[in-house]
Amino acid sequence: MQTIVIFSGGLDSTVLLYHLLDEGHTVKTLCVDYGQRHRTEIVHAEAIARDVNVPFQVADLRSLSPLLQGSSLTTGTIDVPDGHYAEDTMKATVVPNRNMLMLAVATAWAISTQFDSVAYAAHGGDHAIYPDCRAAFTAAMNTAMGLADWHKVALHRPFVERTKSELVTLGAQLQVPFAKTWSCYKGTAVHCGRCGTCVERREAFHLAGVPDPTAYAADAFPIEAILNKELPG
Repeated sequence: MQTIVIFSGGLDSTVLLYHLLDEGHTVKTLCVDYGQRHRTEIVHAEAIARDVNVPFQVADLRSLSPLLQGSSLTTGTIDVPDGHYAEDTMKATVVPNRNMLMLAVATAWAISTQFDSVAYAAHGGDHAIYPDCRAAFTAAMNTAMGLADWHKVALHRPFVERTKSELVTLGAQLQVPFAKTWSCYKGTAVHCGRCGTCVERREAFHLAGVPDPTAYAADAFPIEAILNKELPG
């Protein structure tokens, strides 16, 4: 199968990339620059794609950034919240319609290059605060992508039944270079260890029993506090 992978250089999408290569897919990677605060992820994504010798393309959507305001990831005056994704404050990290934009661009590339599918790494542990990770959204997008052109493109979401910790376990089996991946939403020199995606990342490594090679800031939340859901306000 020929597959366009929506690729951020994060833990989930890197495990997805390695998983598809292991399954024998012909892969191209697409990273989307929408003016996100944590644009350092693009550098990490390109380096990982280069390591496994797969094509890498950046879709520059920064001109759309004024239309994607209201999220802490695209609006400099809104702080990225700390804590678990289950907390209501994490809605501040929702970028309006981000996944639909990414899937639309990836589908266009798949159509133009006659690829069969578009894959993204939304997984069973994704939280309800992200409407564009839910099964109903995914099903609707798969239908729309199949109707978009005479050349049919399917949406591939192989991790729909897997948790984040299960992705870490799979990644370890596939020898994913976790240290090269980037998750933190704050875009600082090292992972903050406090934002929702850092908290989820640390928890997943712990639950999977896989050593976490990530460098975190000195004031990162203690892993015990993360596991016990007792993070300071």
